[in-house]
Amino acid sequence: MAALLQERGWAVVNIDATLIAQAPKVGPYRPEMEANLSAALGTDADRVNVKATTEEHLGFTGDGSGMAAHAVALLERLP
Repeated sequence: MAALLQERGWAVVNIDATLIAQAPKVGPYRPEMEANLSAALGTDADRVNVKATTEEHLGFTGDGSGMAAHAVALLERLP
């Protein structure tokens, strides 16, 4: 992904991702997830934020049937 972004003239400024799931707890995996995302996107790990929340047992994420994710990326055009 990093090569594609650079090829098209863009660079990642930061990433903010939210995982929505009742289980598993992602806290122990968070640093590894941020490191993997930053490596795939060719940016520093301190520019990637992963957090998690639940929907208090509501919907498919709350009953454990699945997970959802929302992510926002800020990109800047390379000179």
